[in-house]
Parts: sequence; structure tokens; C-alpha cells
Amino acid sequence: MDGLTLARALHVLAVVIWVGGVSIVTSVVLPAVRRGDFGVDRLAALQAIERRFVWQARGAIIIVGATGFYMIWTADLWDRFASAAFCWMHAVVGVWTLFALGLFVVEPFILDRRLTGWASSRPDRFFAQLGQVHWVLLLLSLITLVGAVAGSHGWPLF
Repeated sequence: MDGLTLARALHVLAVVIWVGGVSIVTSVVLPAVRRGDFGVDRLAALQAIERRFVWQARGAIIIVGATGFYMIWTADLWDRFASAAFCWMHAVVGVWTLFALGLFVVEPFILDRRLTGWASSRPDRFFAQLGQVHWVLLLLSLITLVGAVAGSHGWPLF
């Protein structure tokens, strides 16, 4: 197995872990936390689950970024960013950047400091908005994923 094939395999594996995790959190965990299925302290339940998953998500984001960069560099695919036919590559980089900033900057430096205040002052609103944000992120991820797979297999988007 050459380096490019290994990078592609690791890239796909990490995307599956990342987007699969977003899907489970969005469609299963957050609704259950919001309903109080894990107890009355919804914030504690959310934080307990998040602590177990956040490093998996961060690790997947790092692997996706590193392998994606490696594949672009090794295969010299930089010119694709200048073509509308490869707009899916822009979408991939955009969604990756959104999640990388969220997991490595927004969550640890902004959300963690304000989470308790937001969740305790208006918990129903907080959990509803958190769910909405997650649904938007999941939909963006899924649309980008479908576009990337289709585009990388020669399906013309434009």
C-alpha cells in the first residue's frame, strides 16, 4: 500500500468517525439529554457524554486535515481550487475549518466558560438552540460529504 492509498483510507475512516459522531450526538444524545432521559441535571449529563467524545472528534478532525493536506500536496491537486468543477473541495475545507475552529477554539475558550450560565438561566431555550446548531452542522456535513464523494468519483457538479 502506497502513502496516498493509506492517507485516503485513514481520511475516510476519520470522516466516518467525525460525521458519524455528529449524527449520533445530534439525533440521539441531544434529544435524550433535552428530555432529561439521563437525569434532571441535563447539563451534567451533556458534559459527561461530551467529555468522552470530544477527543475522538478532535483526533478525527486532525487526521482528516492532515491526510487531506497530504493527498492534495502529494497528488499536486492545488489547481482544483481554481475550478468550479471542484467546488466540493472548497466545501470540504470550509466544513473542516468550521469544525476545527469549533472544537479547538470556540468550545474550549468560549463555550466552556459560558455554558453553565447559559444552561442554567434558560435551560429549555439553551438545549433547543444547541440542538438546532447541531442539526445545521450535521446537514452541512452530510451535503458536503455527498458532494465530495460524488465529485471525487467524477460526477460533474457543474
